[in-house]
Amino acid sequence: MKKTFLAALILIAALATRAEVAPKDRLLILISIDAFRTDYLQKFNPPNLNRLAKKGTHAEKLIPAFPSMTFPNHNTMATGLWPEHHGIIHNEFYDPVFKEKFAIVNNPGPTDGKWWGGQPIWVTAIKQGRKADCLYWPGTSAEIQGVRPTEWKPLDLDAEPDAIADTALGWLKNPETRPNLMVLYFYHADHIGHEKGPDSAEMVPTVKKIDDAIGKLVAGLHDLKLDDIANLVIVSDHGMAEVSTKRMIKLSDYVDLNTVQVDFSAAVCGLRPLEGDAEALYKKFAGKENHFKVYRREETPAKYHFRDNRRIPPVIMVADDGWYITKKTVNKKATHGFDPDLASMGATFIAWGPAFNHNLTIKPVQNIHVYNLLCATLGLTPAPNDGGNVLVKEVLK
Repeated sequence: MKKTFLAALILIAALATRAEVAPKDRLLILISIDAFRTDYLQKFNPPNLNRLAKKGTHAEKLIPAFPSMTFPNHNTMATGLWPEHHGIIHNEFYDPVFKEKFAIVNNPGPTDGKWWGGQPIWVTAIKQGRKADCLYWPGTSAEIQGVRPTEWKPLDLDAEPDAIADTALGWLKNPETRPNLMVLYFYHADHIGHEKGPDSAEMVPTVKKIDDAIGKLVAGLHDLKLDDIANLVIVSDHGMAEVSTKRMIKLSDYVDLNTVQVDFSAAVCGLRPLEGDAEALYKKFAGKENHFKVYRREETPAKYHFRDNRRIPPVIMVADDGWYITKKTVNKKATHGFDPDLASMGATFIAWGPAFNHNLTIKPVQNIHVYNLLCATLGLTPAPNDGGNVLVKEVLK
């Protein structure tokens, strides 16, 4: 496997001198490794990912959108919109018009297009005549703007990284049905991070399995003779911070829980007063902040872009790094959702392939710009979005 992977890298370098492939003829593979914190490349030294980072373009840090949660950030990268504009504001939230709650477990929300705003990259591609196959990425199981991926599978939490690579390569084998865009999602590092901690012994084999799968995918591209058209963009949605039962912020210390609706909690908490007096609820916490900040929705920091959506509760609490807002003490090893600028929340960005600059490290960049890079790589006209061309200018040849 290692020799084949190295051969693929060498061939890519040689192909860089050939005539450039037109964007419409490229294959783009977008890969998310959930909660793959930016320092994992150094901490665990995964050989395949590090080779891609070194040979391609690697950001010092990919900065998540607020809150640094899985579903908001996957939809931000897919659409180029802040969560306040695409509407997936957290992994769990309440819509006061629908009078329903969205959640990622035991809830129809993830598969129902009514929740999903913006135009994700696979919809953009299909609307412009391309094929787009999607495996597990949040939102790809929903029909959005009347469009589903060309091929797709709902999230399977039993799928090992190796099997994900096999499915991807299977979709690429037939030239007649081969997609122009493929979207893949590896959830495994997030699961182990929450349950065991980002520095746990269990993270070592987990990172290795993911890295081996990436190596298998690149080797498979070489075997399929796709080296001259295949390009990989590898991202993560957020980092991970250790928490402790000794660092719990109990809501009941500040407010009668029978008087509030807790839309979400942990690193960031959203509260709605059951009697409608948001100001009175805010004052229950204001001036008493101990390892957290509290905000009226309309006064959340501008950098959060977290004001302009009916789904955002009127009172927002943000815990300090490593603290946990909760109704009761929970035995969690780690979580995320904190201020995106924190080092612990830093995510990963790697772009590798003949369309991208080689041997380049770029400064930290916000993930709001990923969508426009994906569109430019494939020669697609992007839907209106909040991002810019920062990554297009720095990454694309």
